Amino acid sequence: MSPIPLSNLLPSIDKQLVIVGVLLSTLCAALYLLPLDSLLNWQRSQIGAGEYWRLISGNLLHTNHWHLLMNLAGFWVILSLHHFHYRAGGLIWLLLLLCFGEGIGLYLFYPSLHAYVGLSGILHGLFAFGAVLDIKRGLKSGWLLLIGLCLKVGYEQMYGASSDVASLIGARVATESHLVGALVGTALGLACLQLLQLKQAKISG
Repeated sequence: MSPIPLSNLLPSIDKQLVIVGVLLSTLCAALYLLPLDSLLNWQRSQIGAGEYWRLISGNLLHTNHWHLLMNLAGFWVILSLHHFHYRAGGLIWLLLLLCFGEGIGLYLFYPSLHAYVGLSGILHGLFAFGAVLDIKRGLKSGWLLLIGLCLKVGYEQMYGASSDVASLIGARVATESHLVGALVGTALGLACLQLLQLKQAKISG
């Protein structure tokens, strides 16, 4: 029996999406290696002093290599799962909006949070966005994904994240970022559907 080509085992992801994913992965890896944390991490006091870029850049930093590898692995899994919803330009805008929404959400609704780094909130938002679009396409799996995400985030808000994960990444798991990310991703997904409906109405009208 001849071996099955690897390309048959992987989803047919558009090459431009792959380029966006590689660029994001490279950027996160470079920021981890470079001594820029003090300039780019999400710091409440510094954001309040006018360093607004931290609202976005803090999402791209990581505490250690395990934190970085887990988040990048999660990103590629989610991209593989929902790649058919995206074009390269749209994915870039979505990631920027998720980063901004995450940074603003943490700043406004969690005044006791003083510092934060990590991509996990963005991953929750990307997952939620894809699930909403799945539902719009009539995929029942979209409901399962969204319900599963709600249960996970709800559990974390009540009981916290795994202590093993916290030990692995060398920091407290900021479960509040997961909640904010999921809410922002859901809101952006619903907004995207509204824009598509308005566009279709104009075309048909």
